[in-house]
Parts: sequence; structure tokens; C-alpha cells
Amino acid sequence: MTSSGTPRVFVVYGPGGVGKGTLVGHLLKARDHLWLSRSWTTRQRRPKEPQAAYVFVTREEFLARVAANGFVEWTEFPGTGQLYGTPTLDAPPGYDIVLEIEVDGARQVKARYPGAVLVLVTAPSREVQEQRLRARGDEDTSVQRRLQVGVEEERAGREMAQHVVVNDDVKRASQELAGIIDHYRQAP
Repeated sequence: MTSSGTPRVFVVYGPGGVGKGTLVGHLLKARDHLWLSRSWTTRQRRPKEPQAAYVFVTREEFLARVAANGFVEWTEFPGTGQLYGTPTLDAPPGYDIVLEIEVDGARQVKARYPGAVLVLVTAPSREVQEQRLRARGDEDTSVQRRLQVGVEEERAGREMAQHVVVNDDVKRASQELAGIIDHYRQAP
């Protein structure tokens, strides 16, 4: 929370399969008064993926919300036609906001909220990223597409990042992310 009482916006972003969700999950357990905005998507739920991971909707429902200016950011993932978006921010009073999104979304949020803190998460290698994508149940074509797109996403993400966290060890990377958040939350 800023000194004016406005919530801070923390954007945790990066290519698919780098472990953003895992790190944000640890962050939310370790720190109070953080509100995670739940993204919308038109893709199908993955095997073993919790129902609460996203708001799963049809393309028509998603586009109706776009038409109503109901998203802070949204994008269509290249080559899949799947839509992803962050609904208009509505955190409870006294909470700071955490967004767990892709690189294009981070760019849009920064344009709309110039004071947002951008934290890029990367995997330690493409091989590890590929293993993580496969472990979460992505199909081979999706894995290959995500890896190809991920190279450009990481390059673009580094250009706008205020901080970069390499998710090589979940405990260490989670502590690093929490430390970044703590730093900004303690600032006036």
C-alpha cells in the first residue's frame, strides 16, 4: 500500500513453464494483504489443474468482457487462438495487488499503471522450461510453440523488467520474490 492508501501493483510475469504460479503461490502463503487477480482464459483446463487456476470461459464470454472494457490487459496467445486476460482490478481495501501474467500483459499493465513493479521470472534453462511444460500436461505442439515464443518473450521481458528472478530453486526464488515485494511495500 502506498502512503496515499493506493494499492501497489506487482506484476510477476514471464514465458510459460517458468514457474510463475508456483512462486506466486508461495508468496501468497508467506505474506499478508496481497490479493491475486484471477485471470480469464478460453483454453481448456489441463489435467490436474485446479478449477480455481483461471476463470475458464468461452471465446464469446471473453470477447463480451473485452467489449465492456472489463480487462486491464488481454492477449491472444500466438498460434493457438486462446485468449488470456486480467479482469479490472478490484482488490479488497488494505491489500496490494499481484498479477501473474504473460509478457505482453505485463507491457499493457505497465502502460496503464506506470507505478507497477515488474518482476520477470525465468527458468534456469530451456531444458528445464520444457520439462516443466511437459510435467503440467501440455501437448507436444503446445510445448514447442511455448518454447519458441518464450525466447522472444524473455528478451522483451528483460527490457522492461525492474527485477529478474531465475526460478532455479523454488525455495530460494520464492524468498527472492518475497524480498522484492517487501522492499516496495516498506517504501513510502
